[in-house]
Amino acid sequence: MKELIDRYERKINYLRISVTDRCNLRCIYCMPEDGIDDKGHSKILSYEDIIKIVRTGVKLGIKKVRITGGEPLVRKGLDSLIYALSKLGLEEITMTTNGVLLSKLGKKLKESGLDRVNISLDTLNKKNYERITRRDHFDDVKAGIETALKLELSPVKINVVVIKGFNDNEIDDFVELSRRKNLHIRFIEYMPLGFDISKEKFYSSEKIKEYISEKYNLYSAQIEGSGPAKYYKVEEAKGSIGFISAISNNFCANCNRLRLTADGKIKPCLGNNIEVKIADRMSEDDIINAYKKAVELKPVSHNLNFNHNSNFCRSMSQIGG
Repeated sequence: MKELIDRYERKINYLRISVTDRCNLRCIYCMPEDGIDDKGHSKILSYEDIIKIVRTGVKLGIKKVRITGGEPLVRKGLDSLIYALSKLGLEEITMTTNGVLLSKLGKKLKESGLDRVNISLDTLNKKNYERITRRDHFDDVKAGIETALKLELSPVKINVVVIKGFNDNEIDDFVELSRRKNLHIRFIEYMPLGFDISKEKFYSSEKIKEYISEKYNLYSAQIEGSGPAKYYKVEEAKGSIGFISAISNNFCANCNRLRLTADGKIKPCLGNNIEVKIADRMSEDDIINAYKKAVELKPVSHNLNFNHNSNFCRSMSQIGG
């Protein structure tokens, strides 16, 4: 079969798979306090269907997958999905998680074939954590990070959405964390895709980098699976710091990914409403056609912009980032 190459000559070889819309946190920029409508088990893809979609994707050149949510670890039996995916010839199986359940489930996930994890954590202050997530799971996340390090789900990356006036006073703390532990901190720009969106909360990667450079010497670094992030190390650091600049300096020209939603649609772009539904029969031809259609529709760039109100059909929690 031919590889997936879009109109802009970008080779598509990476699939992000949302296995659920549900989450055990209620982060202020991601979900409303009462959560979102639960689609229910009957309305989301079965593991068998996900395996079929990925198996077909591998024939079309998909080499890497990332498991996302919502929070993927709230879906039962995830280790069985990862084990099945590990038999499909993929180069890498990774996961983005909030880390709350990672200390309990990490060993089984590693044994099933999970290669590495990204853990979302926007603060190192317990009170701030409860304020941001509306839940008291800070100690669980700390335990999850230690579990990931112990199991060598490496490189272990920490995703930090920087929000002006909320956690921008913790940038130093995260830099110091990268010095003490073999953790790779990724400062991610706050995006207009979710809830309680305000341009005043935006803090650009450039300003974060300038702030850090006033206190530390930064050295370029190469990290496995770096994706769109640009990485640096500070002196004597065990880990690194990275910057993901989706708004101020988007990386769409090199985008190699598609997203599979929990309810069976392929999204060519995070910041766009384009979706391609896979036919209910879920035959190989149906899946191939959906992949090809999504690639044909993949836009040159996202539509994320604080200067106008964009009505996106899904929140960040329903896409998985």
